[in-house]
Amino acid sequence: MRAEVVAVGTELLIGQIVDTNSAWIGEQLALAGIDSTHQVKVGDNVGRIVGVLRAALERADAVVVCGGLGPTHDDVTRDALAEVMGVPLRRDPEALALLESVFAGRNREMPRNNLRQADVPEGATIIPQRLGTAPGLVCPVGEKVVFAVPGVPFEMKEMVERVVLPELRRRSGETSVIRSRTLRTWGFGESRLAEILAPRLEALEAVGAGVPTMAFLASGIEGIKVRLTVKAPDEAAALDALDAEEAQVRALTGPAVFGVDDETMEHAIGELLVGAGLRLAVAESFTGGLIASRVVAVPGASRWFAGGVVAYATEVKHRLLEVPAGDVVSEVAAAAMAEGVRRLLGADVGLATTGVAGPEPQEGKPPGTAFAGIALPGEAGTARALELVGGRARVREIGTITALDALRRRLLARG
Repeated sequence: MRAEVVAVGTELLIGQIVDTNSAWIGEQLALAGIDSTHQVKVGDNVGRIVGVLRAALERADAVVVCGGLGPTHDDVTRDALAEVMGVPLRRDPEALALLESVFAGRNREMPRNNLRQADVPEGATIIPQRLGTAPGLVCPVGEKVVFAVPGVPFEMKEMVERVVLPELRRRSGETSVIRSRTLRTWGFGESRLAEILAPRLEALEAVGAGVPTMAFLASGIEGIKVRLTVKAPDEAAALDALDAEEAQVRALTGPAVFGVDDETMEHAIGELLVGAGLRLAVAESFTGGLIASRVVAVPGASRWFAGGVVAYATEVKHRLLEVPAGDVVSEVAAAAMAEGVRRLLGADVGLATTGVAGPEPQEGKPPGTAFAGIALPGEAGTARALELVGGRARVREIGTITALDALRRRLLARG
């Protein structure tokens, strides 16, 4: 079965409200094993809504439309549904009784314009409202169906879970599930990652239906995501297929995969440090506390994070972290900062950043010149140059995650 989502509301088109309803409905359809290929937003106009619904019904077996069921003049979803069905609107006694009971329960007189919410396309049935005033609708269109639910998110979710999803499952006659898993990577651009995974993509395409699909999602300063999606008879089979495909991807990409789904780079580092019984300290210059901020956002970070020092001024690097005299934007300085903060805060591991965020050069070095220093137990501090481009904010953000990734890879190699 195929289902599409239509979100109604001019406010969605002009950016006054972000359409979170469609995203949630799409997720629920996938979890229920219902294929969904289109989502559309349309303004509060009968003709345009009718056109969108007819186009959706040509492609899909069912449409879930949210919004436009309120009592005001611009709530015209009911009118559009009646036109699509080719029937008039009728005042529904059950819908009217439910509306009257809602207002009576609030000890309020019902405004006359709320009567519009009891108007139902002839042949449709209502979805009783439990949380607000606008009833939903189940509208048959030939052998297909349109479900109309309110745009208020908590009202919409209650109706979709109570009525829409069970009815879609019943109509589909399927018990399959669709599950996705997102592998988060750092270190490759999108084109290079696609090139590395090309053999696996070709193998999946050769098999065709019944195997996981793979998609690439660029996410700015959080790297490239590889989304794996599979349709399977049940939850266990879906998870087995995702586990097997994840292993294939990791074998091709090596340590570039740092997390799954919502796992961040700092989450991955925390697991490695806890597993090794180590604590981290950070010394930051051009990143200015961004590393520490990301680290302390991880629940339980106090188990493995000792603290940090923002050593922005040159004299602070020399006096507090005992960086030797000389160039403070260099590998030597970064390594010394990592050793210094490890010693200062009594940690096992030190991570440091020093560089030029811009927009002006510093000590003859252009913006984007940066270094990450790492000091591991029993080892002298080492450093590596970071290749950073962009404006000041981007250099700082990319420098932060690149330095964290350098530490993650060193901890992985250490075992």
